[in-house]
Amino acid sequence: MTGSNKLENGQQTSQFGLETQAIRAGHQRTGEGEHGEPIFTTSSFVFENAKEAAARFSGDQPGNVYSRFTNPTVRAFEQRLCAMESGDYAVATASGMAALLTTGLALLKSGDHVVLSRSLFGSTISLFTGIFSRLGVKSSFVELNDIDSWAESITSHTRLLILETPSNPLLELADISQLAELAHSKGVLLVVDNVLCTPVLQRPLELGADIVIHSATKYLDGQGRCIGGAVVTRCEEHYKDLFNALRTGGAAMSPFNAWVFLKGLETLTLRMRAHCKNAFDIATWLETRPEVSRVYYPGLASHPNHQLAVRQQNDLFGGMVSFEVAGGREGAWRVIDNTQLLSITANLGDTRSTITHPATTTHARLSEDERAAAGITEGLIRVSVGHEDVDDLCTDLLRGLSTPS
Repeated sequence: MTGSNKLENGQQTSQFGLETQAIRAGHQRTGEGEHGEPIFTTSSFVFENAKEAAARFSGDQPGNVYSRFTNPTVRAFEQRLCAMESGDYAVATASGMAALLTTGLALLKSGDHVVLSRSLFGSTISLFTGIFSRLGVKSSFVELNDIDSWAESITSHTRLLILETPSNPLLELADISQLAELAHSKGVLLVVDNVLCTPVLQRPLELGADIVIHSATKYLDGQGRCIGGAVVTRCEEHYKDLFNALRTGGAAMSPFNAWVFLKGLETLTLRMRAHCKNAFDIATWLETRPEVSRVYYPGLASHPNHQLAVRQQNDLFGGMVSFEVAGGREGAWRVIDNTQLLSITANLGDTRSTITHPATTTHARLSEDERAAAGITEGLIRVSVGHEDVDDLCTDLLRGLSTPS
């Protein structure tokens, strides 16, 4: 089990700043005296005798059993992310969607009810309207920042409130502290997907959330190399349920991917600051372009949740920008297809800037009515801003914006 974390010298990670935690937390140096974290590429572990094997399998004795649910490299990633999120317990999973699936399997049963933000990632909506609905879990969807709608949707069977803030791709914000107060007054748990902010920009557990979800595939890796996810909490009981669901369900993170994510966390603070600076510059530039009808970026004073972002996101506004152009799908595709530098891919959080059309990629599995309810128009374009020269990125976007219809 992943408990309260310590640095290599035994000091509690809570004594140190985020940058120190990102580099030092989680690594338990072996007898080889290595300076960097090793990769334990083994499926199983050897026991001294049958008695020890029995004690490990029963949980009476801590230690490694089988890499589906106990691996030192994966554990190091769990502990490091846990420290950075101000959590006490974490489980690492095979993907961000596996993190959400594991959370649902651990905490929900037939007859339960969940309230979800209408602005959640398309696959998350499909997970609850498809798989979990077949298992007897009912779902309601509300506007992300409408606290009254959240309150009105809670019933005696509601178990979880689930949201992502900022949302993808419209970058709407919810007040986490306000929603946590509401959830706890009703005996409900608040689950926050922190993929776009990472613990560098906001730490939902410190704002009252009960569970934090991550797609490590995005900013935690930062270079588009591996797939992975994680769930972080402060509650031991919830952690035990999560761990058991992962152990039985098997949606485990590989040791190699965990090692890549460990390396990603070491530079996360530096990278997030660079993402935020470049995204702000591009959003500001896009607001000046006559071809652009609207820009979505919390760092802009024109954003309706700008002041909340200042307060809740450590005065940093993220690395993603979305904007609308005229001409619907044809207009958006024309902009995308005429770029030469930006990568046309639906992934985000990479050092390389990416561009995509949400209505036909990330949110394509939603019905037309569901996309309309979520504000995903045919003219919407999403850019995950990387670390290239900002002038080069603006020049590339201008190729698309200035191409005649």
